[in-house]
Amino acid sequence: MIIIQICVGSSCHLKGSEDIIELLKQAIAAHHLENEVTLAGSFCAGRCNRVGVTVTVDDEVYTGVTKEGFAEFFKNAVLPRTGK
Repeated sequence: MIIIQICVGSSCHLKGSEDIIELLKQAIAAHHLENEVTLAGSFCAGRCNRVGVTVTVDDEVYTGVTKEGFAEFFKNAVLPRTGK
């Protein structure tokens, strides 16, 4: 099981964490990964960035995730862990 935690602390919230959550839900459904991925919110991950949202995939922290860069993030950070 892959655990993805999206920071919903005030800084990431202002930088679009709700949008990233929605994009993750859509991407997980589109790739039929509902049984392989667990989404969770987290409060401040302590890795604030000037741009974008902090997302943790398993134990790896990614900073600066944006709507514009989401497809690349998902392709490089999530899909390889699924074996797809």
